[in-house]
This record gives sequence, C-alpha cells and structure tokens, in this order.
Amino acid sequence: QVQLRESGGGLVQAGGSLRVSCAASGRTFSSYAMAWFRQAPGKEREFVAHITYNGGSTNYAESVKGRFTISKDNAKNTGYLQMNRLKPEDTAVYYCAADIGSPSTSPRWYGYWGQGTQVTVSS
Repeated sequence: QVQLRESGGGLVQAGGSLRVSCAASGRTFSSYAMAWFRQAPGKEREFVAHITYNGGSTNYAESVKGRFTISKDNAKNTGYLQMNRLKPEDTAVYYCAADIGSPSTSPRWYGYWGQGTQVTVSS
C-alpha cells in the first residue's frame, strides 16, 4: 500500500497562486493514478482533478479548469496541484488520493488518502 501526505496549504489573497504537494511513501507511486479532492465546511467532498499513473492524461472539474494544473513526478514520488487565479470559493481542505487503475472522479474509487491540507483564499 501507499501512504500519502499533503503539504503546502496556507492563506492567500484572491487572484494569487499556491502549490500543494502530495508526498507518497510505501509501494511504488509510479504505478498509482492520483487525484485531488476538496471539502469545504458543511459541504461534500468534491472532485478537483485527476491524473493517470504516468501523467499522460489529466481531467479537471469545470470549476477549476484553466486555473489549476495537476502533475506527478514519479522520480520524486510526489504529486502536485498548482492553483492559479484563486478565488474565495476555492477555500477548502484539499486531499490527495491514489489507487491503481484508470482514475475516477468519484472519491469512492480511491483506497488511499492523505490527511488533507487547508487552503484559505481571502477576498
């Protein structure tokens, strides 16, 4: 199995940028598809982006398309979410998730999760 740990969250002004990271340990991360989800207070966890095991294909939620970029560095066992032109509605706890196979937009598909990192965007 793989263990995931997010980092890089914080407070940023609207219009700013932030990059969150997901460090993996344990089994070979290069075999795993990866995704980012987020959860705001009182709301369900929602899909943000996913990427295939080799980084060859990505998919984004409409709300972040053109602003966020997901990537995966298998040599460093680390995944990233670059977030640009941030909006107050992007405020949430961001979670990375991973599993083997074709990635899904459903959180139920993922067997491995990090503990989350808080991203707060001020207006």
